[in-house]
Amino acid sequence: MANKRTLEDLRRLYTREVKGPKMGMGPGRPGGGPRGRIPVSGRPKNTGSTVKRLWSYVASYKLSLMLVIFLMLCSTLTSLAGSYILRPVINNVADGNIPAAERIQNLLFILIFIGIIYLVGIGATYLQQRLMMKIAQDSVEKIRNDLFCKLQELPVRFFDNNTTGDLMSRFTNDIDNINMMINNTIVQLVSGTITLIGTFIMMVYTNIWLTLVTLCFIPLVMLGGTFIAKRSGKYYSSQQSALGAVNGYIEETVSGSKVIKVFNHESVCEEEFGLINEDLRQKQFKAQFYGGIMGPILGNLSQISYAVTAGIGGLLCIYNGFDIGGVSVFCNYSRQFSMPINMIAQQTSTIFAALAGAERVFAIMDKTPLDADLPKFPENTPQSEIESYIEKQKNALSTKGLTVPMRGDVVFDNVTFGYNPDKIILKNISLYAHPGQKIAFVGSTGAGKTTITNLLNRFYDIDGGTITIDGENIKDFDRDHLRKNIAMVLQDTHLFTGTVMENIRYGRLDATDEEVIAAAKTASAHSFIMRLEKGYDTVLTGDGSNLSQGQRQLLNIARAALSKAPILVLDEATSSVDTRTERHIEHGMDRLMKNRTTFIIAHRLSTVRNANAIMVLEAGEIIERGSHEELLALGGRYYELYTGKKELD
Repeated sequence: MANKRTLEDLRRLYTREVKGPKMGMGPGRPGGGPRGRIPVSGRPKNTGSTVKRLWSYVASYKLSLMLVIFLMLCSTLTSLAGSYILRPVINNVADGNIPAAERIQNLLFILIFIGIIYLVGIGATYLQQRLMMKIAQDSVEKIRNDLFCKLQELPVRFFDNNTTGDLMSRFTNDIDNINMMINNTIVQLVSGTITLIGTFIMMVYTNIWLTLVTLCFIPLVMLGGTFIAKRSGKYYSSQQSALGAVNGYIEETVSGSKVIKVFNHESVCEEEFGLINEDLRQKQFKAQFYGGIMGPILGNLSQISYAVTAGIGGLLCIYNGFDIGGVSVFCNYSRQFSMPINMIAQQTSTIFAALAGAERVFAIMDKTPLDADLPKFPENTPQSEIESYIEKQKNALSTKGLTVPMRGDVVFDNVTFGYNPDKIILKNISLYAHPGQKIAFVGSTGAGKTTITNLLNRFYDIDGGTITIDGENIKDFDRDHLRKNIAMVLQDTHLFTGTVMENIRYGRLDATDEEVIAAAKTASAHSFIMRLEKGYDTVLTGDGSNLSQGQRQLLNIARAALSKAPILVLDEATSSVDTRTERHIEHGMDRLMKNRTTFIIAHRLSTVRNANAIMVLEAGEIIERGSHEELLALGGRYYELYTGKKELD
């Protein structure tokens, strides 16, 4: 196979951090790559501000946090106290000068007391975990809500430049890492610090010389832990990248299974998957190996420290009068002392991953909803100047037309636009549409037909010229009000999970059931809906996968009919259906277009014959305009297309 992809090719394609294209790429070009989970790696760029931002979400639970810290303190103190009380127990049992009955009585009393202490510790730990879990979940819920709400406000240009997989990773990987840090890492850091300080104090109180012996082993334990952590962190990072590649490849092949089978590409897919799957196996082995040996190595170092401490403690008992109970308690403390150190060290990678993820989440939240409206500021423009411009722009939005219904008188005057400043898509476009007129656009793919309708909706803002509706510049209208007055029927339909009734009502949420049914009848959709198992209550899933393409499009038309918008955009609404279904859809669209200003984009020229004016576009310019008969009489580009002398690209 001449173009066989290597493992390096697959790694490059499926493990890269997907960022989408450069600013200015048009719609329908959101960048390549899989839409799988994208791993987060690396350190945060601005730790201080990110921590402060995260704290703002947790700060509303200050009282609960103070209670959590108090409960941690109680849990640690009960653990330390319980261990220390063993000292008199052991000394009591080992003291042969005390009568056996008295020793048993003392032993039972102390054991009951220890039991009460540990019960208090268990209760404190349980309450602390419950409270911290609630704080974490509530904080993460707020972050997730803020992120989702921000996405609803962002312009279409933002979604052109960010892939679905990249955005989804904010809600999955990044927020999961934040949740893990708030719920577990913070608790372990605070608890580990309290335990470390408390254990050290008790060790010094018990025996200063044995404390010095134990401290001699701490650098060795920390060195071993750091050595393993660095390597395991590196391999875990590569494991996550390899896992992202496997997930992305699986998702892509499953979604493209029909194409794979049509072109007999199964064996190639199996071979390529074998490469990246083997790559994942090797990296998982290294990651799991280093992750697995950390515990035994640190445990053995702790055991060596324990043995040396016990040996020296025994010598102190023999030669210095140190009590046996003190040796036993201190050995227990020395074993506990290294645990919080290791626990704190192991949280470093989790903290960095969470903060890096938080930066990615906050980067989305900091996007302004007016990004599409911003002029091209010089690179070193102060942020305060940009924010001042945005504020003025918000205040300048006119309320014109909010109370007066739009009539649909649309004028494009010398409009120039480019998704990318280096490439102009529309060049000096001028046209008008009076209320109730039908304006059609024909031309090759990429000529700028869809771009014109995108500008009318203000999905993007023009670079030059003006667009007015009823004599008012569309930039002076509130976006929500503008879009409520423009209904669209797109080539690619999108149906949401829910009933047929709910999907049609998406066109106007306050519509009654009777209005929904009337809109369905207008769109010629009522008859097939009534043949469904539960009629209008039939639940659609998987983007309406249980309906035909034509039925889905009829629901899309019904949705537009329900909106009662005075301006209608039909973007190749019949290009993906058969001729018989097309007649059904056109019948519905004829009623839909009645008394509305309509813009029609079509590849099938038969659908635009009745338009009041037809605009022929090539390379972003209108090269011909007129009615169907006028353009045929002209004998130009439209005539060649209609008679079949030339075909649309």
